[in-house]
Amino acid sequence: MAGGIGSRFWPYSRTSKPKQFLDILGVGKTLLQQTFDRFAKILPVENILIVTNASYKEIVIEQLPLLPIENILLEPYRRNTAPCIAYANAKIAVRNTNANIVVAPSDHHIIMEDEFLGIVNKSLDFVEKEDALLTLGIKPSRPETGYGYIQIQHDNKFEKANPGFNRVKTFTEKPDFEMAKVFVESGEFFWNSGLFFWSLKSIDKAFSQSLPDIHAMFREGSDKYYTDKEEKFIEEIYPKCKNISIDYGVMEMAQNVCVIPSDFGWSDLGTWGSLFEHSSKDKDGNHTKGDNIFIYNTNNCIVNTPGKKCVVVEGLNDFIVVDSDDILLVCKLKDEQLIKQFVGDVKIKLGEKYI
Repeated sequence: MAGGIGSRFWPYSRTSKPKQFLDILGVGKTLLQQTFDRFAKILPVENILIVTNASYKEIVIEQLPLLPIENILLEPYRRNTAPCIAYANAKIAVRNTNANIVVAPSDHHIIMEDEFLGIVNKSLDFVEKEDALLTLGIKPSRPETGYGYIQIQHDNKFEKANPGFNRVKTFTEKPDFEMAKVFVESGEFFWNSGLFFWSLKSIDKAFSQSLPDIHAMFREGSDKYYTDKEEKFIEEIYPKCKNISIDYGVMEMAQNVCVIPSDFGWSDLGTWGSLFEHSSKDKDGNHTKGDNIFIYNTNNCIVNTPGKKCVVVEGLNDFIVVDSDDILLVCKLKDEQLIKQFVGDVKIKLGEKYI
């Protein structure tokens, strides 16, 4: 899934080129390229599909030259993750009705890749034999309020037959800090990674029960996928799709949801704070990116500037300072959740130019 606009990384991430197409970590590859390379280690390239917004077609082609062009699924409108996944399911069904599927966001950071890929293989084996919708839960390292949580349900018979897997009891969207503390201390809750596994048969059944309209719409195009009629068909049905996530639309409704608790150095890199956590820092705890940055009496800050612009920062603690040619953002790290509000305000007053 590579269609998001990454607004929480504004102004570095812009609608014209959001974070999945950027080298956020400074490793020489974009987040999309890192995700593709990760899965290409265990999956044939022809089995990898990228679902993205139609406006990003050329960027995907440029960044993933090995990917068959028919494997780039173009959404004419943003309708959240459920339509995105339904589109991919319908297209996969044309090629293989017995497929087992992993659904992954394109902008995650994974430190222990070999361990992660082992879990992917184990999970695909599990959904091949079990009629289950599997999500990957991350062992929480702190009471994070920016993630959703999954509560495990202890079922000794199930766990004995499926070591390492648990049934899901509840999903909870982003809690407040006190509730997040309770979750972490209980040992029963895991972060919802947004990584999913299922067989095509299991996810089709779940869609037909929970989102039958969306499921039926995409299946009507079975004779058009992989032909020159696909684009027109998708353009016609997408405006009719409900804007809904796979979590709300399917996972929270289903009775056969399972989780594999994991810990392999994961971050969704959804915010400047999550990037800061995984970035190298100087002796004062600052992370800088830019050629000509001068810092004085400053601690625990992100300073990100393009090219050779000379930037001087003095006397800041726990701030985000991001300069992106025509935009300058200065914001307290602890208040970074306000960035979405800033983007909305700028859009209302100044239009799309700065978005």
